[in-house]
Amino acid sequence: MSSENGSVDGGAEGAPPEQLALIRESVRKAEVPRAKPRTWRGAALAKELPVARVLVDKGVLHLDRYFDYAVPEELDADAQPGVRVRVRFGAGRHRVREGRREGGGLIDGFLVERLAESEYSGPLAALAQVVSPERVLSEELLGLSRAVADRYAGSLADVLQLAVPPRSARAEQRPSPEPLPPPAMPQAASWVRYERGAGFLESLASGGAPRAVWNALPGSEWSDELARAVAATLVSGRGALVVLPDGRAVARVDAALTALLGEGRHAVLTADAGPEKRYREWLAVRRGAVRAVIGTRAAMFAPVQDLGLVAIWDDGDDSHSEQHAPQPHAREVLLLRAALDKCGFLLGSWSCTVEAAQLVESGWARPLVAGREQVRGAAPLVRTVGDGDLARDEAARAARLPTLAWQAAREGLRQGPVLVQVPRRGYVPRMACANCRAPARCRHCAGPLEGQEAGAALRCGWCGREESGWHCPECGGFRLRAQVVGARRTAEELGRAFPAVPVRTSGREHVLDTVPDAPALIVSTPGAEPVAEGGYAAALLLDGWAMLGRPDLRAGEDALRRWIAAAALVRPQGAGGTVVVVAEPTLRPVQALVRWDPVGHAVRELAERAELGFPPVSRMAAVSGDGEAVAEFLRAAELPQEAEVLGPVPLPVTSAGRPRRAGAPPPGEHWERALVRVPPGRGAALASALKAAQAARMARGAGETLVRVRIDPPDIG
Repeated sequence: MSSENGSVDGGAEGAPPEQLALIRESVRKAEVPRAKPRTWRGAALAKELPVARVLVDKGVLHLDRYFDYAVPEELDADAQPGVRVRVRFGAGRHRVREGRREGGGLIDGFLVERLAESEYSGPLAALAQVVSPERVLSEELLGLSRAVADRYAGSLADVLQLAVPPRSARAEQRPSPEPLPPPAMPQAASWVRYERGAGFLESLASGGAPRAVWNALPGSEWSDELARAVAATLVSGRGALVVLPDGRAVARVDAALTALLGEGRHAVLTADAGPEKRYREWLAVRRGAVRAVIGTRAAMFAPVQDLGLVAIWDDGDDSHSEQHAPQPHAREVLLLRAALDKCGFLLGSWSCTVEAAQLVESGWARPLVAGREQVRGAAPLVRTVGDGDLARDEAARAARLPTLAWQAAREGLRQGPVLVQVPRRGYVPRMACANCRAPARCRHCAGPLEGQEAGAALRCGWCGREESGWHCPECGGFRLRAQVVGARRTAEELGRAFPAVPVRTSGREHVLDTVPDAPALIVSTPGAEPVAEGGYAAALLLDGWAMLGRPDLRAGEDALRRWIAAAALVRPQGAGGTVVVVAEPTLRPVQALVRWDPVGHAVRELAERAELGFPPVSRMAAVSGDGEAVAEFLRAAELPQEAEVLGPVPLPVTSAGRPRRAGAPPPGEHWERALVRVPPGRGAALASALKAAQAARMARGAGETLVRVRIDPPDIG
């Protein structure tokens, strides 16, 4: 008799004699003794497929594998592949009772498959509990999660924490709606502005899998165009998934889809919805009740059935990079989904990243662009204010606002709102040629040269080598300058310059979604620009050096992306829209903005990175942590023969109480970082080697000293 049965007798001491007799009679008639809860001691096993293969929720690399458990007969019906289970983990071989391993702590997991027998020869522990019969982990989602874990040298359990939302029992109990029939084919509408736009929609509607990089025209039509691509996919009876950078973009596409298709055709997956509502929407997708999904980066794993299209908007936005291990990027996850599910792919943006240009350059995707006449008709007039203009401008020195920008703002305020983009503060200075402004780079690895204390030699931010005899390869100059940092114009200063005009701000503390079509100055940080009804009359892009001078490989690309995102909200040139950018006119990103040619800028950047061995042409990993731990880790890792180790170099110390950037050390700790670079085609080997080294390190108990591995970090300096 188990201890639980003993407690029943003990609890019945004060019961009436007839109740005690009934208890004893029920025990005598029981054919099988009651099993001990969650150990199932003495319980019969399932007659068919008595072994369950389980992925336990332990996000450590040396346990990144499946474990076998016995399936009690009572759990046979519910213990199906894909359900959540609880198991006992950590019991030793010596804790065996009646042929079953016991002990260990209870831990969550997913049942992956049922087997007739186990490859493990010893006694198995039994499944403790089937948490829910809901099959949340499909075979397709498991395969995608494994591919993402291998791509980013992470554990499968960590990826599944990102892919499967927390359970809500109340949401599971509510039935999902019946799926709706496919909608009618939508009209091409504004897609006809693009050379292959209508053909792209027709291919989706006919069941094809077109792959395109879409350079969207300025204006607000992009959300409606995305909605029509989703609708065309639904026409073929397949599903569609769209990943957007933030909640404001999700709200715009949500409104466009509702206006085009009506209610009930799509699900919205964002963190703002709350855990229960989000899980209910996710279940509707998993059950096949809804075929279209839009959401922020967590939606990249949405279990859409019969996937026909994956799309991402503005892939250069920082919010598409997941901050939790193993830190996948939404673009790369959707590329994996397109390859695994053989579905269509759409990467859209007003600008163009180097990764997007590489997809077109390699032939994997086709360009989806408008003709130059269409671009000129939709884009505003862009004017520049450089260093020479500022030096000659008395008003700029006195009011810290160039005369050209002041005039554009004054003229724009007569017609409507004026947008003022001000960069964030806090970027580290970077060195550049004093003559031509070309970034100063290391002769060994082409990393950025950083200025140390006054009079000290330059040092590479990647490999740590000192550079004493630098000269500019562009113009031959020998003089360097520290690029300008920080935001220099504020809402208060603009208020003094335009005392009769209301000034509103949009930034980290408070982000505006829309502003009315009335004269006002809207001061915004990059990425927080509200949409103006009817478009802005003008935009001032101030302190361009603050973004161009960031010590990062993507500084020029990112500055151009943020400028174009703000300028795309301005009225076309034919309607009087004007943009003034305060940056050196000769610089490549500024010229690309003036010509409205982000694709050309990305193609040239890609060619230069290929020549220098930069990502995305090469694959790169960052290994950071305590200096001795990083050195030991790199010695133990069996890196590919072609791997090149740059560094390590010290990382800036994070001050207590200040925001911590991705990849930065904890406050007060002194970390070093090494970069490991491999040529094209060797990225999988690099990730595998680093994952194996990290797993071996954890297995031997060396994980107390943290070493962080990041594959393809977005910010490498």
